[in-house]
Amino acid sequence: MIPRFLKKRFLKASSATPTDSSVATKATTYHAKDADQAVDIYADDDKLASTSYSKAPISQIYRKLSGKALGVTVKPKLLGELPKLANDEQTLTFYVLQDYSRSNSILIDLQTSEYQLPPALVGVKDLAHDIDENAAIIFLNHPKATDDQLSPRLARLVAATLQHPDLNIRLVPVSILWGRAPEKEDSLFKLLMTDNWEDPSITKQLFNIGVMGRDTFVQFHAPQDLRTIVYNQLNDDSEEADNPKTNKPQQAASTNTALVATFDANRELLRNLQYQLDLYLDKQRASMLGPDLSDRRNLVDKLIYSPAIKHAIEKEASDTGVSEHEARDVARGYANEMVNNYSYSIIRVFERFLTWLWTQLYDGVEVHHFERVRELATDHEIIYVPCHRSHVDYLLLSYVIYKRGLSIPYVAAGDNLDVPVLGPLLRGAVAFYIRRSFRGNALYTAVLREYMHTLISRSTPIEYFIEGGRSRSGRLLPPKMGMLAMTVHSQLRKTNKPVVFIPTYIGYERIMEGGTYIGELKGKPKESESVVGLLKATKKIERIFGNVHLSFGTPLHLSDFLQKFEVKADSLPADRTDTPLDNKASAMVDNIGVKIMQHINKAAVVNPVSLLSLVLLSAPKAALDEDICREQIALYQGIARSLPYADDTVVTDMSPQDIIDYGIKLKLIERIPHILGDIIQVAGKQAALLSYFRNNILHVFILLSFLAALVARNGRIERSRLDNIVSQLYPFLQGELFLYYSAQSLQAVLNQKIDNLIDHGLIVELEDGVLSAPETNSSRYQQLQVLATPIEQSLERYFMTLALLAQQGSGNLTESEVVDLCHLLGQRLSVLYADDIPDFFDRSLFTSFVNALIRLNYVQKDAETGVLSFDQRINNIAHHAKYILTPDMMQILQQVASLDDTEITHAITEISNKKQRKFGRKR
Repeated sequence: MIPRFLKKRFLKASSATPTDSSVATKATTYHAKDADQAVDIYADDDKLASTSYSKAPISQIYRKLSGKALGVTVKPKLLGELPKLANDEQTLTFYVLQDYSRSNSILIDLQTSEYQLPPALVGVKDLAHDIDENAAIIFLNHPKATDDQLSPRLARLVAATLQHPDLNIRLVPVSILWGRAPEKEDSLFKLLMTDNWEDPSITKQLFNIGVMGRDTFVQFHAPQDLRTIVYNQLNDDSEEADNPKTNKPQQAASTNTALVATFDANRELLRNLQYQLDLYLDKQRASMLGPDLSDRRNLVDKLIYSPAIKHAIEKEASDTGVSEHEARDVARGYANEMVNNYSYSIIRVFERFLTWLWTQLYDGVEVHHFERVRELATDHEIIYVPCHRSHVDYLLLSYVIYKRGLSIPYVAAGDNLDVPVLGPLLRGAVAFYIRRSFRGNALYTAVLREYMHTLISRSTPIEYFIEGGRSRSGRLLPPKMGMLAMTVHSQLRKTNKPVVFIPTYIGYERIMEGGTYIGELKGKPKESESVVGLLKATKKIERIFGNVHLSFGTPLHLSDFLQKFEVKADSLPADRTDTPLDNKASAMVDNIGVKIMQHINKAAVVNPVSLLSLVLLSAPKAALDEDICREQIALYQGIARSLPYADDTVVTDMSPQDIIDYGIKLKLIERIPHILGDIIQVAGKQAALLSYFRNNILHVFILLSFLAALVARNGRIERSRLDNIVSQLYPFLQGELFLYYSAQSLQAVLNQKIDNLIDHGLIVELEDGVLSAPETNSSRYQQLQVLATPIEQSLERYFMTLALLAQQGSGNLTESEVVDLCHLLGQRLSVLYADDIPDFFDRSLFTSFVNALIRLNYVQKDAETGVLSFDQRINNIAHHAKYILTPDMMQILQQVASLDDTEITHAITEISNKKQRKFGRKR
């Protein structure tokens, strides 16, 4: 049945035109003098239809011949996912394109045939519902149409939808791009060829087919139900009409006037629908092409002469005593350092090169949860915030985004990458360069902030690595808030679209820089980027590095944080870059940074190599019987699937045996034949590298390991004591691994994880809330022991740090001295007693622990000297270690941490000298 408001507004003229089947036909039956103009408009529409595309029959012979001809020169690439169309014969499918073009029609027909979608250039007949169309394509715009003319086919379909409640029509919007340049290139030839923001002429279409045919892109968007669109529009209009503030009283009209009003309502409905579809495709096109860009020189000029930079130049001149002209030249130099020089030609070269490179390096690139990005791209300013594992990250993420049909983000890259050959290429593709450090340089900061604000205001997607540098250990590094604060600062100065952050997890199965990372963790100086280093890296191209995994986490909307922290939008002056963020906004930035890191970890991919690394490095001597290894892998998969770390977390579906064989193929592990059963062990010198991949997913299993260790080391333990110990130490683990569980929800989370371990037979629940380990000679007990191992390294670091503080006493060491000494002690402990895995003594881990002690007020830091003071409460933390660590290990840690005054002085002096030498090399 047609709703009451439809009858009221659209069926007033039913007595005059009882058999009408389309809006156009209804209009031509009106005899009112006042309706003559309306009739003429629709008569023109009918004429347009009969002479162009609506009524002209397209023969199947023409369709086949033209399709074959176009197929020779045009090789379109499909962007995004194909629409999921329900196999319903009662639903009619029509494809919506913005601009009329025979080449576009034939191209869509070829694509629907190739991907087994409902055909585009075949007649659609449904006589029961007055549908008789010679093609299933709706063109919103036609070159011969005037500004106020509407699509006749869309008009007929809307009319049929209103008249027949049981008619189902779905519209599939389609974007076609002949090239993907978002800019106006310098060459007239490129201007003719490449799709930008101009509607294609016949000449340009011929160029597109002949020259850009191999660089053509097609994207089918999500299907939309026509009836739903119509009713939503009518509901919106009805609410507006019923609003007493907007609905002015009108006198009763004559019958003829009512007919005209009904016609005008029909026409207004069509106009709104066509506008919505046109706007939708415009937004999709913008998300694929990116915004219109001026050339680099003009952009630099606009930056330098913007009100914000003019003020910064005046202040620089006043503060330093130079002239404004000199200060402006300095600002221009800064702008030239950083501004991207986007070139579509370089993008195309990179696309082809990277397509070849990934096939040489990797078995595949697996992408998860990308559709959530596509849904936001049209109406939001996208800020990609991935973790940073490798230099490959820059290219890989941009490549994935580009191949899936969205515009490439501008990537904030350190100026250490601005080296000969590579630097200009990256600048022409994705990079804008920023200095590694510019603290105290107010003018440079102003230029960078204004450039960021310009990009954000123009809806340019941006990417930056919030960790600031590549992780050498595989764990996430603490977030650096500089770029994040600039993003917030720009939003508070007012921008066009709301900002949304996309936390992105990147996981490798082998990594090019693996050997370099291990050396740097062991104390070797960091190698500077150079052409020689680039040439060395090319030697690895013939190696196989397994798969790469990209997972796009749950988006974080800046507007949600503004509301949470009560920060007012548009609260900063638009013409200044030096207005500081207030305390609320600063606290909000810190919170966003932590949430981004947590969401990156929530989107983790437990891939075969990381899972294998976690299992084998937890075993004595990094080796297991193959049967036991398979069982342990299967156990970890079962635990992770039955109670996922987060909804976004992905666990490999590869079988345990396939995982083992895969690790052997990558030469990370080896099988040792033995008469009593083959043994799987870490291959020679690969343990340190595998610790990197283990650390990628350590957060997924760390609380399970903690619970397993408490039960395994004590045999039996009360739930209440277990909960108390975990609650005391959880904040330190949370800071180290960016766990997302809040303190309020921790108790419920622990209960769920304990129940999960009980369900898998690793823990036995006794009476009176007592938890017990399985029988010591059982396979489950051995599995519990392996699961209990990963937590030990973290607790060993905590206990060693606390032992050092306790032995040296309150008020004797600064924060930096504690971190440096712990780093040295960790190195010594790893060589003497452990397996020399360098991530154990990663300096950032000790920094994280000391910062957590300060944040939780166990330790107080003097604001001027940095000296740490504390009381006996640190002993309470250390006391919990005895429930996890063996007495022998605790004794070793205490001995290692025992340093006399002479040793302390010598160590601090050597560390200071090393830092000075390192600083001298940088300068």
